Amino acid sequence: QVHLVESGGGSVQSGGSLRLSCVASGYTFRNYCMGWFRQVSGKGREGVAFIDTDASTRYADSVKGRFTISQDSAKTTLYLQMNSLQPEDTAMYYCAADFKCRNTWYSYRYRGQGTQVTVSS
Repeated sequence: QVHLVESGGGSVQSGGSLRLSCVASGYTFRNYCMGWFRQVSGKGREGVAFIDTDASTRYADSVKGRFTISQDSAKTTLYLQMNSLQPEDTAMYYCAADFKCRNTWYSYRYRGQGTQVTVSS
């Protein structure tokens, strides 16, 4: 059974930084597209950043230049470095994995439980 566990969320002031981690148990990311999604209360989950099996990355326009998705060399931990955080980045952040990169949260085979990020002005 594959489990994804996110960590690293917290509360920061506007302009601050956080690094989220997503650890996989039971497998490595080697053959999977990995993604970070976020959800503001009352809204749907938005795809934030993706990294494919060839290490290509893709970002939502709202986070380009501020967020960076990466993996460790063993491909068991996924990261999201978030810089220049703004109040509108406040959300629950989730990681997900599947064989193909997609924009839709529910299309991912494996999904984590989330970590909260709160940015105050």
